[in-house]
Amino acid sequence: MARQMEIEGLSSEMTFAEAGALVVEARAAELLEHSDGVLDTVAIDGVHDMRVATRRLRAALEVFSPCFPKAPHEQLLKEVKSIADALGERRDRDVAIEMLSGFTEAIVRPDRPGIRSLIERYRAEQLEANRDLVPFVAPERIARVESEARALAAAARSSISPSDPGGETD
Repeated sequence: MARQMEIEGLSSEMTFAEAGALVVEARAAELLEHSDGVLDTVAIDGVHDMRVATRRLRAALEVFSPCFPKAPHEQLLKEVKSIADALGERRDRDVAIEMLSGFTEAIVRPDRPGIRSLIERYRAEQLEANRDLVPFVAPERIARVESEARALAAAARSSISPSDPGGETD
């Protein structure tokens, strides 16, 4: 299970914009961290962990949206959603295979070939979903997402001024 990274330095004393910057940077770093091994169709936890990381980053982007310039924020949020959708397509097959595999021995013998046939169909769909996932989890793309998240964080920090303690942008 993807453990949530603790965000060093986060405190209730900081501005909303500074908190948003820290949280988005941390969640983007988690996404990058969980991208290794995501295409492994045997050790399926990688897809799950990266999908959880996309949900955390998406939530941070949504919660702290007032802190970020609108156009780049919307672009990054759309990108994170597309990665999450691609991961979900693969994850759905992983879950079905895992569930059916555990179920096979519990059913009566004459029904087992039917379940095995269904598992094989899901394995074929899993491989197809994995091929479709490749461009979404390419190292360059994930690095670009992290870079764009850092740029949003920098923009949020630059919006903080003594006369605007909330650090919100339009």
